[in-house]
Amino acid sequence: MYLADRGSAASASAAPGDRRAVPDGRPGRRAGSTIPSTVLVLGTVSLITDISSEMVTAVLPLYLVAELGLSPLGFGVLDGVYNGVSALVRLVGGRLSDRGGGSGHKAVAVVGYGLSALCKPLLLMVHSLPLIGAVLAVDRTGKGLRTAPRDAMISLAAEPGARGRAFGVHRAMDTAGALCGPLVAFMLLRAAADGYDAVFTVSFCVAVVGVVVLLLFVPRRPATAMKGIAVAGPAVVAGDAAGVRPSALAEDAAGRAPAGPRAPVRALLGRPEVRRLTGCAVLLGLATLSDSFLYLTLQRRLDLPGAWFPLLPLGTAAVFLVLAVPLGAIADRTGRRRLFLAGHLALLCAYGLLLVPSAGGAALVCTVLALHGSFYAATDGVLAAATADAVPEDVRGSGLAVVQTGQTAARFVCSIAFGAVWTAWGDHTAVLAAAVGLALATAVSARLLRRVGTPLPPASPSEQTS
Repeated sequence: MYLADRGSAASASAAPGDRRAVPDGRPGRRAGSTIPSTVLVLGTVSLITDISSEMVTAVLPLYLVAELGLSPLGFGVLDGVYNGVSALVRLVGGRLSDRGGGSGHKAVAVVGYGLSALCKPLLLMVHSLPLIGAVLAVDRTGKGLRTAPRDAMISLAAEPGARGRAFGVHRAMDTAGALCGPLVAFMLLRAAADGYDAVFTVSFCVAVVGVVVLLLFVPRRPATAMKGIAVAGPAVVAGDAAGVRPSALAEDAAGRAPAGPRAPVRALLGRPEVRRLTGCAVLLGLATLSDSFLYLTLQRRLDLPGAWFPLLPLGTAAVFLVLAVPLGAIADRTGRRRLFLAGHLALLCAYGLLLVPSAGGAALVCTVLALHGSFYAATDGVLAAATADAVPEDVRGSGLAVVQTGQTAARFVCSIAFGAVWTAWGDHTAVLAAAVGLALATAVSARLLRRVGTPLPPASPSEQTS
């Protein structure tokens, strides 16, 4: 299993020629072979919080469509709010956490997790659509505030050559919670007389536990892994073997040119690698269906009973859980650009299966959910690791927020557009439009990322010479 990194001090004192001092040194234990304790604790917080949030997410689509009678367009608006409001505050969360220095990341994350926890019992008290929408907006505000500072803490704790795997470990733990949440919701719906109220109540209690773990066990200022890495001489060569460009490793070790925590968004977007990453995230996000719409499409295709609907996210979560760590490690070794695009090709295949008239039954469900989980494993943590490589340490939270905001805002637009097309022309036409859009966006993104200098790879030696 992954152990907390206790070797940073030893690495710092190692001789410049000692290969144990570099991320991919051989012989000896690799510096990047352990996962920092900060990453593991944040993974535990995300695991607990995802149990809470996925309990609600698993029942929400059916609750709104079947119980309240929303049209696909109406659900698309609420789903867009649920997934898009966080885009409006991610930059705020990133900037606030950077202004507070190392301790600011934890403070803003605590506020975000706490705000989302407080919204769970409010779902018991509201029953009209405007009030439900308002509660969901506040809940997603909490998510928007916490995401960038949390990912900044992960990136600062992990070595550059192992960031993909560190994010993979975190996403795997996060997904373990996503796997448990729908199961708990399923059992509550079948066991409780008033199933939805039971789901919301238990969800609140679990969310409070996550906030407590964050407060008690995450350090205020996570140690920066780069401080324990030697950069001179053979270290640079070994860093290149690990998939980290020597120039990028040297820049990280030197802290790069500080941009200052008050650097505006336009300064971050002035960096070509950040601008291209954000552009690709927006293009691909415009054609990425929300999980809820994908599950609703499957449910309509199979005429699945409502009580079984919360189990659909389990397939996605199980595959994500299995693949997150190995794919993160592959991204560290072979380059993140290819894996990021391959993940979207897996999603495109899932859309294609939904369009096949003869496809159906358990085989369709298993294949689509497997492709969906593979998409997340190949893109979620990989994009965060790539962004961390592209921005200076002192504005890490803001840089992550810029890319995440573009992606989330694009998915907000996609949800509304998909719901409108479904309402007007049916689900088949809506999925077809999404598939065509995703194919075009992937092709354009491949061309854009081919011109990126440092962020998306850290490139393999073969990519640097091509």
